Amino acid sequence: MTNKDILYIAMKQSAIDLNCSADDFMSEKNKVVLSKIHPDARKYLELPFICHLVSYGNNIVASVQEKWKDRVEDYIGNYPVEHCFETPNLHKLNDALQKDGQRICFMAEYFLPDIYLLKEQICQYELRVLGQDAFQDLYTENWSNALCEKRKQLDCLGVGAYEKGQLVGLAGCSADCDGMWQIGVDVLPEYRRKGIASALTSRLALEILERGKVPFYCAAWSNIRSVRNAIRCGFRPAWVEITAKSAEFVEQMNEK
Repeated sequence: MTNKDILYIAMKQSAIDLNCSADDFMSEKNKVVLSKIHPDARKYLELPFICHLVSYGNNIVASVQEKWKDRVEDYIGNYPVEHCFETPNLHKLNDALQKDGQRICFMAEYFLPDIYLLKEQICQYELRVLGQDAFQDLYTENWSNALCEKRKQLDCLGVGAYEKGQLVGLAGCSADCDGMWQIGVDVLPEYRRKGIASALTSRLALEILERGKVPFYCAAWSNIRSVRNAIRCGFRPAWVEITAKSAEFVEQMNEK
């Protein structure tokens, strides 16, 4: 796969998720579409969206329920693309949604590999490629980024770092959709800053590509450690997302 292929595969998946066309993300004009359930959408998404904004850098495509269409269209038409994803402008959208019991909830940046930069990083620990059968006893707090207990059936491949037979770091990927597998990584606190995360992430990304799938990586923009890991491994920023949820959902998240 070329970088162009990888980017277009991601755009096609976003188009499935949002109920639009992949070409919509390459337009200079913003677009608002009505959200619909799709069997091939990423498995962790709850469709239809209340309000979901995506940008690959050119414009914004918003997937919404019909009652929010005019308000969202007005919002993304009033501010530059990049400012629509940050405060203070984002308060305007949140205020409009909150009138009917909805609030901005998730904000994330997504990364795709640059095939010219992606290469296996080295660390001093033994690395092992792991299949799904190796994850059974690993659904603990230590490995909660690498694996997802709620969607065990999607955790399909991993790479572990070992010292004297003890697992000290784990990267896992989830088959969230047909063509793209999402990477998560955890390293035990006492083993951090030793190059383990980048060794695991880069090796897993290469393993995913060998299987004909596109690896992707998600991080909060403020998670500098995670973003640095992505960059170090040869991933580059590809798209951003903002998702609204009910006020009750947001409150439940804050209680955790």
